[in-house]
Amino acid sequence: MKVDVLLGLQWGDEGKGKVVDVLTPHYDVIARFQGGPNAGHTLEFEGQKYVLRSIPSGIFQGDKINIIGNGVVLDPALFMDEAKALEASGHALKERLHISKKAHLILPTHRILDRAYEAAKGKGKVGTTGKGIGPTYTDKVSRNGLRVGDILNRFEAKYAQTKARHEAILKSLDFEYDITDAEKTWFEGIEYMKQFRLVDSEHEIDHLLKQGKTVLCEGAQGTMLDVDFGSYPFVTSSNTVCAGACTGLGVSPHAIGDVFGIIKAYCTRVGAGPFPTELFDATGRKIRDLGHEYGAVTGRERRCGWIDLVALKYAVMINGVTKLIMMKSDVLDDFETIKACIAYKMPDGEEVEYFPFEIEGVEPVYVEMPGWKADLSRMTNEDEFPEEFNAYISFLEEELETPIQIISVGPDRAQTIVRYQD
Repeated sequence: MKVDVLLGLQWGDEGKGKVVDVLTPHYDVIARFQGGPNAGHTLEFEGQKYVLRSIPSGIFQGDKINIIGNGVVLDPALFMDEAKALEASGHALKERLHISKKAHLILPTHRILDRAYEAAKGKGKVGTTGKGIGPTYTDKVSRNGLRVGDILNRFEAKYAQTKARHEAILKSLDFEYDITDAEKTWFEGIEYMKQFRLVDSEHEIDHLLKQGKTVLCEGAQGTMLDVDFGSYPFVTSSNTVCAGACTGLGVSPHAIGDVFGIIKAYCTRVGAGPFPTELFDATGRKIRDLGHEYGAVTGRERRCGWIDLVALKYAVMINGVTKLIMMKSDVLDDFETIKACIAYKMPDGEEVEYFPFEIEGVEPVYVEMPGWKADLSRMTNEDEFPEEFNAYISFLEEELETPIQIISVGPDRAQTIVRYQD
């Protein structure tokens, strides 16, 4: 059996949570492979709205196995809050949520370090969520991290050693803090986590595949936030691309099947960093308001702009995308003209159609198309699409050389139109 991968192709917030929820009935296992509680996946169905931060989006389908992989960084306190809220709403977790022993733990001092490092950067801030993600991954690659499996053996001594090292750094930064309450809640989260099945996820997934089970790997953030291939240094601290599924779950590259790339019909970004198609006018504000573009975790306003095909072609190439899924098409219902960036004008005047090393200061080169001026949210079948929207779909498929299989026309799981089946 092959594992399929689902990930975002832009700067995150593409709507991955809803798509995983829609696709889950076709899979036996949903496995999250990177990121942490800085990424919120929003799902809406049956009149309820849920925001998942660390738990895979397949948790709402009762008969599925959900795995938090080794590539994820996990905050026990936030995980406990998230899991208890889901249990209170009637979703049993302990029977179907498994956690990799090799996943790294976010300590209370990691969150303090995150804030201290950002403060030290001054105007050069990256715009992190302050959840301790970067410092945790830093400890991971420097071989100083604590992992979920450590909670089962001499954990307090290991924790104390790591905390002392962090406090020495904070003292050198002259950063004031108090983690007394946070630390108490964090240790409550540690005890709560022990109630779940802690596994070696690489062995578990291999065993499941040999049993003929189907697996969907769920990514967080987006391709343009990848630590290697994104708009560095304004990126996250993990590999958000398809290759991250291999390292974040222990899956062999030859086991990868379909790669679903999620895009918005436009583009957004949260936090600092270059954003070539960003709109600073009334059009950008209109997209933000119609799309309710506010961070699911932070509540921050998202920066909005037209779709960027230069970045998307790059993302399709890096990930080996086989199928596209377009979200929030309905947000553009009321625009007379739709624009798409097809090239960048570099600071020296050269026009390029590839994603360059540096995108700071580039100017987007646009093509314009007529808007569809129709309410897509009421449509339930592709045959109802207006001619102008079909033309937009065809244009994107031709430019990206990849078919758009699914189109979302609203936030609810029912507002999903599958254009073709395999």
